[in-house]
Amino acid sequence: MAMQPFAGRAAVAGIGMTALTRASGRTELELAVEACRAACADAGIEAREVDSVLSYHLNDSVPVTQVARALGMERLGWHNDVAGGGTQAASILGDAAMLIHAGLARNILIYRALNGRSGKRMNAVSTGPQERFTYGMAGPIPMFAMAATRYLHETGLDERHLHAVVAQSRENAAANPRALRREPLPYEDYLARPYVCTPLRTVDCCQETDGACALLISGVLDGPRVQAVVRGGGPGSSAMDRAPDVTAIFSAYVAPALWRASGMRASDVDVAMLYDAYSWLVPRQLEDFGVVGRPELGPYLMERRHAWVNPHGGLLSEGYVHGLNNVAQAVRELRGGRAVALVTGFGGSYGSAALLAS
Repeated sequence: MAMQPFAGRAAVAGIGMTALTRASGRTELELAVEACRAACADAGIEAREVDSVLSYHLNDSVPVTQVARALGMERLGWHNDVAGGGTQAASILGDAAMLIHAGLARNILIYRALNGRSGKRMNAVSTGPQERFTYGMAGPIPMFAMAATRYLHETGLDERHLHAVVAQSRENAAANPRALRREPLPYEDYLARPYVCTPLRTVDCCQETDGACALLISGVLDGPRVQAVVRGGGPGSSAMDRAPDVTAIFSAYVAPALWRASGMRASDVDVAMLYDAYSWLVPRQLEDFGVVGRPELGPYLMERRHAWVNPHGGLLSEGYVHGLNNVAQAVRELRGGRAVALVTGFGGSYGSAALLAS
């Protein structure tokens, strides 16, 4: 099996994060600079040794040129502000790895900074003063709730299984000082939480968070290696009017490509950072990546055999930095003795996935 040309060439040498809050009281620039400085310090280099800066955002952040200037970088090589949200969380690792493989950069900063709770919020419908919202889907939650309804029907899963996902996320986050949600969630408490859009309750949805996360990707420093990255998608939950299967999220399309590109399989992965924007995405990804077959999904969740997924609590419990905080946790896990980590990036029916190896 031919590996991708950049396989193993780039290392995640440094990670940095700000505190995750619901009201930072700071600008996106301040958050980005703090996280980037922390990532450089973690890698043991100065910001002036960075020659490339990448970021992704949805018009809710700060441009890379401003961050580079604030970091005191006198020379800036390849740089890019990528339009996008969660889909980029894994694939931006591929962008960095390709730059290193091409000889266009040695040390690359990647960051995601946002005031996702106190500033621009994704889960709010914005209408002008003369407009009236009369029909359609009021943001992403109703759209993915529709797909969730169909998925639960087809798999035989129900609220007990969604609770198992969220409750395990809380349990995993209990020892994580960065996590915003660390308290246990008994089943009765889960049922008492209000629906946002059936079948999704408030706790089935990821948090809206203020904060920043940064990675230092290097071709000359050591760290967990970027082994494979894929990006793609097809008609599915974010294009329901054209989809033969509204439940088909990105993983239905990118999982086979990831295994082909890496020469690996699900049994090689010993920790998974799955993009858990909504609770039902966890079983769907476990199924798509070949971790567990559909007939076994129910027992797998109820017996909490998915406890190895998102050991920090994920986006449901740690916080929501558009998935880059999941990549940072993958690095922590690999530094701590894990061998292979799977990270994913969700955007409905399109997204990305990457494999990191120690």
